[in-house]
Amino acid sequence: MHHRRLILTLVIGFFALFANLEYSKALKFASAHADNAAGASVIGVVTVEGQLPPSARINMNADPSCAKTHPGPVANEEFVVGSGGTLGNVIVFIAGGLGDRTFDVPAQPAVVEQKGCVYLPHVIGVRASQKVQVVNNDATTHNIHPVPANNREWNKAEPPGSAVEDTFAREELAIPVKCNVHPWMRSYIAVFKHPFFAVSSKDGHFELHNLPPGEYTVEAWHEKLGTMKQKLVIAPGESKNIGFVFKAGH
Repeated sequence: MHHRRLILTLVIGFFALFANLEYSKALKFASAHADNAAGASVIGVVTVEGQLPPSARINMNADPSCAKTHPGPVANEEFVVGSGGTLGNVIVFIAGGLGDRTFDVPAQPAVVEQKGCVYLPHVIGVRASQKVQVVNNDATTHNIHPVPANNREWNKAEPPGSAVEDTFAREELAIPVKCNVHPWMRSYIAVFKHPFFAVSSKDGHFELHNLPPGEYTVEAWHEKLGTMKQKLVIAPGESKNIGFVFKAGH
């Protein structure tokens, strides 16, 4: 009889534990979906005022296989400006206000191409611990050499047609990337622990979606013009428009 009671107690305890675990999972699932259902958006445009220096021309004559992939002169992408002073290649992201929320890391890699002996895209945002895949689409050998301050440095050779993968474990804004074979090749990788970031297009446009309601600090970063910040309060389901105006020469 004593053994039966012990077995019965253990069985009841097991099912109670299982029920509690499932209930906890259900609460987390419901909470995540509630956040998405109430998800807000931040939409905006980045512009620049003042006279920017002219874009420097890239001389690829040191590697004829690079030079022949371009029918005309190639400019670097330090300043990508559209009509009306819109500014591309600006990373816009949530810099504060998310608290201790955690987010799943994407299973798919972020992809950087070496094409025409330049990095595409020139600026990219990735998640901490997300795979970064670098693909060599050129007929020449490259290497990928990020030089981080807060992450492990890596430097990998890439023959034509090959690809390499690696990760960055910690947040960092922004990691310079170079190719030791072709010194004109430069790009940047920004690493975040959350998914609320975007890189502005040539028309300056950016969008951050599915933000939980709250009070946030939004930051914009440009490789030459520095950073700008602003605070905003956003309600459930709200779509808020903001803008960043950089000053040339500052």
